[in-house]
Amino acid sequence: MTDKTNWAVRMASSIMERTPLLYQANEWYQGKWSYDYGVILKGFELLWRLTGEEKYFRYIRDNMDYFIGEDGSVKGYRPDEYNIDHLNNGKLLFLLYKETGEEKYRLAAANLRGQLRQHPRTSEGAFWHKQIYPYQIWLDGLYMGSPFYLEYLLTFEDGQGLEDVTKQFILCERHTRDAKTGLLRHAWDERRVQPWCDPQTGQSPNVWGRSMGWFVMALADVLELLPQEHIDYAELTRMLRDTLTALRNNQDEASGVWYQVVNEGSRKGNYLEASASSMITYAIAKGLRLGVLDEGGWAETLDRAYAGLIDEFITVTKRGWVNLNKTCQVAGLGGDERRDGTYAYYISEPIITNDQKGLGAFLQACGEVEARRAAAGKEQAKSDVNV
Repeated sequence: MTDKTNWAVRMASSIMERTPLLYQANEWYQGKWSYDYGVILKGFELLWRLTGEEKYFRYIRDNMDYFIGEDGSVKGYRPDEYNIDHLNNGKLLFLLYKETGEEKYRLAAANLRGQLRQHPRTSEGAFWHKQIYPYQIWLDGLYMGSPFYLEYLLTFEDGQGLEDVTKQFILCERHTRDAKTGLLRHAWDERRVQPWCDPQTGQSPNVWGRSMGWFVMALADVLELLPQEHIDYAELTRMLRDTLTALRNNQDEASGVWYQVVNEGSRKGNYLEASASSMITYAIAKGLRLGVLDEGGWAETLDRAYAGLIDEFITVTKRGWVNLNKTCQVAGLGGDERRDGTYAYYISEPIITNDQKGLGAFLQACGEVEARRAAAGKEQAKSDVNV
């Protein structure tokens, strides 16, 4: 694979040169324990595993060590905020502990795990998205918390209680799924009191692309770790297939990627969005690698999506840095009069270049797709030799 087509390596190099330390990217990030870092650093972990190049591991460690104290404390982290987003960066602690043996990483992971023991839940046992968003499930939270929770249980608690992880997905799909389309709404309010929710269903009114991206990424990551003999493995596999099928039904025909508001592609103001498209592409590629998606049915979908990512969103500067364009900076519900869950709200948020969430999702998508293509190339070469 030439350097011109190896987008994972090119994007990683661009990130390292532009932002040697992610928490110094701009004023908003200064010293903040932000979940964005974990999205990018999981991309670096994948690239490190694929290439074995030490610089990728060093980048992860340099960025995490700013926050992790020798006693396992985490700078900028407050467990009593009960914010599920704050667990996402913890996914890198397993790698760091395994590779270095340094106790601070295990202690930090235990610190984050402690939050889940007290984290508030709905009446059925689903984690609230945040304490400031009571009785609410957001699709975003499945990515932020569930893979970390599962890996912690498998690594440090002898795999006990895995059903508490799988339950999060089962409850989330049950309450956010739209029966007509198979797509999932951004959030659900158990109490039906939020101004953005339907008073009968409790669902928010729209299908936000990145929230669906978070959900399918989370499913793919959990299925990689979850023992296949687990009672809920088949159900989560079914869930990934069904959700990706619903997304494929809304894949833009011309570009191969997805819209900011997924099922409103032709509506005025809607736009093709980079982070959601990268996340969905990643989930398809990983689903194929794990064998939970059928090659015959999904390989072409993946190829169209990946080509669309490059054609629609990527530009390269004169310096050779790779830019990812057309990413929604942020979108949420409540906490602000504007954040009402309407279509007008989702298309009104700023669209930016090189948002960290988008960069991380793109890097992960490229890693999965390019590893798949490299493996196929080796198989073809082996076949040619045997002919």
